[in-house]
Amino acid sequence: MYICVCRGVTDSAIREAVNNGAERMRDLKNCLGVTEQCGICACHTKEVLDQARTQKAQLCSLLPETTCLTTEQPEETNYERGYRNYSVA
Repeated sequence: MYICVCRGVTDSAIREAVNNGAERMRDLKNCLGVTEQCGICACHTKEVLDQARTQKAQLCSLLPETTCLTTEQPEETNYERGYRNYSVA
Protein backbone atom coordinates (compact mmCIF):
# COMPACT_ATOMS: atom_id res chain seq x y z
CA MET A 1 0.00 0.00 0.00
CA TYR A 2 1.24 3.49 -0.78
CA ILE A 3 2.01 5.50 2.33
CA CYS A 4 3.60 8.57 0.72
CA VAL A 5 1.96 9.38 -2.60
CA CYS A 6 4.22 12.38 -3.24
CA ARG A 7 7.34 10.18 -3.23
CA GLY A 8 5.71 6.87 -4.19
CA VAL A 9 6.79 5.13 -0.95
CA THR A 10 5.03 1.93 0.05
CA ASP A 11 4.71 0.24 3.43
CA SER A 12 7.01 -2.50 2.08
CA ALA A 13 9.72 0.07 1.36
CA ILE A 14 9.42 1.41 4.90
CA ARG A 15 9.65 -2.11 6.37
CA GLU A 16 12.70 -2.83 4.22
CA ALA A 17 14.33 0.40 5.40
CA VAL A 18 13.74 -0.61 9.03
CA ASN A 19 15.27 -4.02 8.35
CA ASN A 20 18.27 -2.20 6.88
CA GLY A 21 18.74 -0.07 9.98
CA ALA A 22 16.27 2.83 9.89
CA GLU A 23 15.16 3.52 13.46
CA ARG A 24 13.53 6.96 13.37
CA MET A 25 11.33 9.11 11.17
CA ARG A 26 14.43 11.13 10.32
CA ASP A 27 16.09 7.99 8.94
CA LEU A 28 13.07 7.32 6.71
CA LYS A 29 13.04 10.92 5.55
CA ASN A 30 16.72 10.72 4.64
CA CYS A 31 16.59 7.43 2.76
CA LEU A 32 13.06 7.45 1.31
CA GLY A 33 12.04 11.10 1.27
CA VAL A 34 8.79 10.60 3.19
CA THR A 35 7.19 13.72 4.74
CA GLU A 36 9.38 16.06 2.65
CA GLN A 37 6.60 17.55 0.55
CA CYS A 38 3.05 17.79 1.86
CA GLY A 39 3.57 15.83 5.13
CA ILE A 40 0.16 14.16 5.08
CA CYS A 41 1.83 10.74 5.25
CA ALA A 42 3.57 11.39 8.60
CA CYS A 43 0.98 9.62 10.79
CA HIS A 44 0.80 6.53 8.60
CA THR A 45 4.57 6.45 8.18
CA LYS A 46 5.01 6.51 11.96
CA GLU A 47 2.51 3.66 12.38
CA VAL A 48 4.33 1.47 9.85
CA LEU A 49 7.69 2.39 11.39
CA ASP A 50 6.51 1.39 14.86
CA GLN A 51 5.03 -1.88 13.59
CA ALA A 52 8.20 -2.76 11.66
CA ARG A 53 10.45 -1.94 14.63
CA THR A 54 8.30 -4.15 16.89
CA GLN A 55 8.41 -7.02 14.41
CA LYS A 56 12.18 -6.65 14.06
CA ALA A 57 12.64 -6.65 17.85
CA GLN A 58 10.47 -9.76 18.21
CA LEU A 59 12.42 -11.55 15.50
CA CYS A 60 15.75 -10.61 17.06
CA SER A 61 14.59 -11.82 20.47
CA LEU A 62 13.92 -15.26 18.97
CA LEU A 63 17.28 -15.55 17.21
CA PRO A 64 20.72 -15.91 18.76
CA GLU A 65 22.49 -12.57 19.22
CA THR A 66 25.10 -13.25 16.56
CA THR A 67 22.49 -13.58 13.79
CA CYS A 68 20.49 -10.42 14.52
CA LEU A 69 20.92 -7.39 12.34
CA THR A 70 22.61 -4.44 13.97
CA THR A 71 21.95 -0.79 13.28
CA GLU A 72 25.53 -0.34 12.07
CA GLN A 73 25.67 -0.02 8.32
CA PRO A 74 28.44 0.17 5.75
CA GLU A 75 29.17 3.52 4.15
CA GLU A 76 26.32 3.23 1.67
CA THR A 77 24.17 0.20 0.95
CA ASN A 78 22.69 -0.71 -2.41
CA TYR A 79 19.32 0.12 -0.86
CA GLU A 80 20.37 3.68 -0.02
CA ARG A 81 22.07 4.13 -3.36
CA GLY A 82 18.84 3.18 -5.16
CA TYR A 83 16.74 5.68 -3.22
CA ARG A 84 19.32 8.44 -3.44
CA ASN A 85 18.98 8.32 -7.22
CA TYR A 86 15.20 7.94 -7.17
CA SER A 87 13.24 10.91 -8.44
CA VAL A 88 9.57 11.52 -9.04
CA ALA A 89 8.67 13.21 -12.29
